[in-house]
Amino acid sequence: MAANTYLTGIKPTGDFHLGNYVGAIKPALAAALEYETYYFVADYHALNTVKDAGELRHSIRSGAATWLACGLDPERTIVYQQSKVPETFELTTILGALTPKGLMNRAHAYKAARDRNTEAGITDLDAGINMGLYNYPILMAADILVMEGTHVPVGRDQSQHIEYTADIAGYFNHRFGGSYTFPVPKGVIDQGDGSILPGTDGRKMSKSYDNHIPLFLPEAKLKKAIRRIPTDSTPVEDPKDPDGSVPVQLLGHFADAETVADVRRRLEAGGMGWGELKNELFEAVNAELGPKRERYDHLMANPSEIDEVLEAGSARGRARARPPHHRGGGGGPPPPPPPQ
Repeated sequence: MAANTYLTGIKPTGDFHLGNYVGAIKPALAAALEYETYYFVADYHALNTVKDAGELRHSIRSGAATWLACGLDPERTIVYQQSKVPETFELTTILGALTPKGLMNRAHAYKAARDRNTEAGITDLDAGINMGLYNYPILMAADILVMEGTHVPVGRDQSQHIEYTADIAGYFNHRFGGSYTFPVPKGVIDQGDGSILPGTDGRKMSKSYDNHIPLFLPEAKLKKAIRRIPTDSTPVEDPKDPDGSVPVQLLGHFADAETVADVRRRLEAGGMGWGELKNELFEAVNAELGPKRERYDHLMANPSEIDEVLEAGSARGRARARPPHHRGGGGGPPPPPPPQ
């Protein structure tokens, strides 16, 4: 069993934005220097919301291409496609037989869906809720446990995912543990502000709020998106509060400390307008993302390169997921014993 295995999944449900880059992609790339890392494209999770096969194929490749363009090294990190590791789904069936229904009833996503039906005046509170959503935490637990993940990044509002996985691992270990038990994973939660990038309206950047800036916008469209960030009508010559400025907050994630300090000083003193600030922000964002955008565009134009990485990584993922007597020992869950 690996002492420190860092695992994360990306759900291919559309293109990524700056918030994903700062809050998830950059920390995961940094983790690859410290941990044994497994990153997967969670295409079966996406089935709950993506119903078009062509869209799903595009999103799978787009998700993998995003990681590769941002610097993921597939030699160092095993990057794989969830659906190409069928051991995950075998384990899901086993874990489903051990998990109490009451635990699933308390899952945040399921409760939120029922609450929306209540607010809409729908008497059948389960209307529109499929079993994929209901069983989502079990599949997520299988994703983590099949790779013996010990460290899993989660947002501060997503700790329930890790708590459920720990509970489900405990059910298995109590029932079948002996020569093998699952490691109980820990949530890696960003205690700072790095994972919360403000959107164009000041709230957390999110596609659901329609306040996001796509990660690989062409240069001209990126500049236009940044110029559209709302600011007040304070004249250029008047002092301004940098702490209340979304462009300043974004700049802090893409410019060096000296540039950010200079911008803050000029805003507080007066003489720097919001338009000039947005130009500074565009230059900083474009300088960091421009080469990555070129790499992403190349990969999407050559999908066979993406497919080769996913195929190779998925083969390595399957080797990791197989029971020890099938791969020479070293970890991986055995099947449960047959009934007596």
